[in-house]
Amino acid sequence: MGEEKRWYKHYPKEIPTTLSYNEKPLHMFLEDAASLYKEKKALYFMGKELTFAEVHNQAKRFANYLQGLGVQKGDRVAIMLPNTPQSVIGYYGALMAGAIVVQTNPLYTERELEYQLNDSGTKVIVCLDILVPRVSNVKKNTPLEHMIVTGIKDYLPFPKNLIYPFIQKKQYNMVVKVEESSDTHLWTSIIEKAEASFQKVDIDPIEDTALLQYTGGTMGFPKGVILTHRNLVANAQMCDAWIYDTKKGEETVLGVLPFFHVYGMTAVMNLSILNGLKMVLLPKFDAGDVLKTIHKLKPTLFPGAPTIYIGLLNHPDLNKYDLSSIEACISGSAPLPVEVQEKFEKVTGGRLVEGYGLTESSPVTHANLIYGNRISGSIGLPWPDTDAKILNMETYDEVEVGEIGELAVKGPQIMKGYWNKPEDTENTLKDGWLLTGDLGYMDEDGYFYVVDRKKDMIIAGGYNIYPREVEEVLYEHEAILEVVIAGIPDPYRGETVKAYVVLKEGYAVTEEELNKYCRENLAAYKVPRIYEFRKELPKTAVGKILRRQLVDEEKKKEKVSSSLSQ
Repeated sequence: MGEEKRWYKHYPKEIPTTLSYNEKPLHMFLEDAASLYKEKKALYFMGKELTFAEVHNQAKRFANYLQGLGVQKGDRVAIMLPNTPQSVIGYYGALMAGAIVVQTNPLYTERELEYQLNDSGTKVIVCLDILVPRVSNVKKNTPLEHMIVTGIKDYLPFPKNLIYPFIQKKQYNMVVKVEESSDTHLWTSIIEKAEASFQKVDIDPIEDTALLQYTGGTMGFPKGVILTHRNLVANAQMCDAWIYDTKKGEETVLGVLPFFHVYGMTAVMNLSILNGLKMVLLPKFDAGDVLKTIHKLKPTLFPGAPTIYIGLLNHPDLNKYDLSSIEACISGSAPLPVEVQEKFEKVTGGRLVEGYGLTESSPVTHANLIYGNRISGSIGLPWPDTDAKILNMETYDEVEVGEIGELAVKGPQIMKGYWNKPEDTENTLKDGWLLTGDLGYMDEDGYFYVVDRKKDMIIAGGYNIYPREVEEVLYEHEAILEVVIAGIPDPYRGETVKAYVVLKEGYAVTEEELNKYCRENLAAYKVPRIYEFRKELPKTAVGKILRRQLVDEEKKKEKVSSSLSQ
């Protein structure tokens, strides 16, 4: 243990500093689980349960069908689903077929979906029936050849499966009827008719890509992060080592974090399959539903984000539910307020700690110890086999302990690069080190802290929002002369999106009109919640808009408001 890895001295004896990694492709997690935990329940979804053997069987059928459609090794298959059995089966089945999974947010607008399908070169998409109009509208402008359609009702027990279409009609004001054709396929037919066997594909875990996970781009265009089988296997095994008290084949994990987000995919789905844990799937976050689910089904592990925990703690009926089954939670996606951590632990009796990661690191690199010393406000210690250091942003030299610089990380979970973006890859990966873009420092004991973001990314409700992408949409509005998007403090979402707008002379537009326009062109979580109309925006001498100055103004206003209310 060198002095440069000073964090090792805090590791409990149960956590090794280095791990022996599974030398198999990621989908072998499911094959192994089906052998070890065959009749154990793997999934619970709104009353329906599937065993590991059943999930494995259906994944093999899906792999078989994909290969029948002509999907070959390296072809991209998009999964545009909320947390449902299909999202798990489709994910592992696509990997079995040798495909690269492209996780696609079901909230994407046509504009966002079209870009991702074109950039990734996706050949097949699995989507919900209610998303068919959206996918159909962009299909002709993309390389997409096949659409596999499923619905929430497909895995509901009787009589919920009969009732759900009426609920769907009321909720979405649409009746969904999809006809099979040469390029449109029904999930239920596939699972019923396809053979539970497929042509095994030779996969090199270290070199071959398992996943394209899209994250924001510097020019407003999302980038496909290339994550290999080894990247994802390693991070799941690291997570397993960190929560070493987990009883394999026995725990129940609450799956409310979306699997189309890399954190939910690793810390819930892949970890659960690796350890034979039962996943309770919730297709969306609703505080009341989550409380009822915990009370009824007694999950023991609950990975989440600060907004999820805040939403539960602020629910008016919180005291009516027993949450004492919760034993361990790692919070990610945004900073965890100390008061939230303390209150949640008091309510549940379990442990809630903050972690840190990026899409580019599969995602976790740091976390506080669940069963050991933790420091509030710190992102914790680097995980096994993960190195970290703080760099001078100009020279890239390592800075002294306690000095602020850019956090850089290195380890087997670090991405291979960005899809078709060699320049971005070169700027982000330096000699195997990932430059995170986050500013922070390390203390004498090897605990790390993030103090600010070098990039202007906004994290609202656990979602990453890139200002330039929102600005590009607003700049297309005929009335807008200048606009800048900034994240301002929000007690619930962590940050919220605010638009500072300068209108063209002679034009008028209301906040309501801009809101409607943005909702037509952006996923709901990216839409500005606040609009401020100004005559001009602060700029540098060369005309660059000073986003940071606007953010600082908001922080000062919040500070004044807070002091007045005390």
